Amino acid sequence: MFRHRGKGRTYQHNLKLASLLSCVAGMVNSIGVFSVHTLTTNVTGHFAYFSEQFFLENYASAFTFLLYIFAFLSGAFVSGLVMELAARRQAHTSYMLPLVIEIAILFAVGLSSLSGIRFAPVYSKWVSVALLFSMGLQNALVTRVSMSVVRTTHLTGLFTDLGIEISQLLSNSTLQRPVLLKSIFLKLMIIAGFFTGGITGGWLYQYFTLQTLFLPVTILLFAVWYDKMMFRYYHLKRKLRIKNGA
Repeated sequence: MFRHRGKGRTYQHNLKLASLLSCVAGMVNSIGVFSVHTLTTNVTGHFAYFSEQFFLENYASAFTFLLYIFAFLSGAFVSGLVMELAARRQAHTSYMLPLVIEIAILFAVGLSSLSGIRFAPVYSKWVSVALLFSMGLQNALVTRVSMSVVRTTHLTGLFTDLGIEISQLLSNSTLQRPVLLKSIFLKLMIIAGFFTGGITGGWLYQYFTLQTLFLPVTILLFAVWYDKMMFRYYHLKRKLRIKNGA
């Protein structure tokens, strides 16, 4: 799911990656909206708010939205940088560090709701920055691992591509139909995962507040565990095949 690159990467790998991590993004986004009234999976809206506040000469508020944009950008930068550096040593585990950072951030934010820090005046901004940074990490990670096939943190471009592909499906020859159907299904799975995560996160937030973030943390830990187990399984299977062949 994470380890395979290039020709070794299949449609099923992208499907699993899209389903799990889009659900995580949906949860984080709804939790961000409920807890700090901030969209945490994209920066499009923050650009609009920045422009509005800057025009109204509310420079402090404008700076806050600029900070949110920079947080997402920083997350993507850090993810890309650590993957690039790690790939020079162990390419098949280069995804691990961004995931570990994301898990640590989400866990820390969830844990912070149990401490006195939640009463600090800047707490909501800190939460927003942390969640935006983590989603920048995830989006860059998924984009690189899937070679830009999958993006899990925002849906605007996804719906655009989906509309184009549906129009192509209805107007093109049957030769392209299998490829288009697979691509459309992948996008629908991302959308379904994001909506499911959003609804689940919003519902659970009523009972657990920011501790709801422990659920996406659990999903990410499961994804890492599953990827390792599948790698070991196929590695063992390959060794047995070579041994039997010899």
